[in-house]
Amino acid sequence: MSSTPSIVKILRASADPNRLRILLLLQAEALSVAELQEILTMGQSTISTHLAQLKQAGLVEDRRTGKSSFYRLAGANGAGANGTGSNGNGVLCEILAEAARETEEAAADQAAMRRAVKKRQDRMRSFFDSVAGRLGRDYVPGKSWKGLAEALLRLMLPMRIADLGAGDGSFSLLLAPRAARVIAVDSSEKMLEVGREQAQRAGIANIEFRQGDMEELPIDSGSVDLAFYSQSLHHALHPARALGEARRILAPGGRVAILDLARHRFEEARELYADEWLGFGEAELEEMLLKAGFETVEVAVVDKQTEAPQFQTLLGVGVRRA
Repeated sequence: MSSTPSIVKILRASADPNRLRILLLLQAEALSVAELQEILTMGQSTISTHLAQLKQAGLVEDRRTGKSSFYRLAGANGAGANGTGSNGNGVLCEILAEAARETEEAAADQAAMRRAVKKRQDRMRSFFDSVAGRLGRDYVPGKSWKGLAEALLRLMLPMRIADLGAGDGSFSLLLAPRAARVIAVDSSEKMLEVGREQAQRAGIANIEFRQGDMEELPIDSGSVDLAFYSQSLHHALHPARALGEARRILAPGGRVAILDLARHRFEEARELYADEWLGFGEAELEEMLLKAGFETVEVAVVDKQTEAPQFQTLLGVGVRRA
């Protein structure tokens, strides 16, 4: 948005109780029309009408994800709850805070919203369960040996490493021989089973496979020296939250390293690889790292593919402040 909505627009748009309920939901999470229908038990036309009015007032924005559009409070930037979702407008913040206290359905709406988001996460997890042991054997966008080599050159091993969004543990297996310890985290238990089998066959004993979400890591605070994302951050619903979790688990002076796709327009990646985000811009990734509390941040394109759709690989590194 180019400017903050006027007080008059805010008051008009929020005068309807159902639009207030929608704003409260979108303050916490980006949602599709179908998800809002499920949560609020309203018809599609009713939801779409309310969203159009809120968008016209500058309170709501949308982004296209495959065949669906996801709506969020304007200015949220993918942060979700506790992020920038209040859009910086004091009047709207006050209205929503009061509405949360006075709206009878607010608590039930939030609970229904959490169930809807969990269903979305379960669908993504189901995709990875279905391709466990097969995904990446032939091709994964942006996952290149040149990019991995660039990252490894910047790291000091051995150390305690967390491989976040580890998939079948292929990268963990590469790191383990020179690492003190590797914790491989992924949401798909089927993927982790494949990783355990590969580690056992290779005789590697210093990898621990844990099921968990990148935004709620099953790792103690301050317990690792390096948090690594290898083509996994674009699967996070809220990348900023995931980076905040990475900072939490790092010991003071620990580092984060991210290999991911630079921003692209290959929409088919959402269906083919269950991508939540179509990569990240260099400045965008740098800003997220700085806001998460990292310093000495460096972000650069480290690989460019010549064949269509010409994916580029970003490497981002940062140090947790002591």
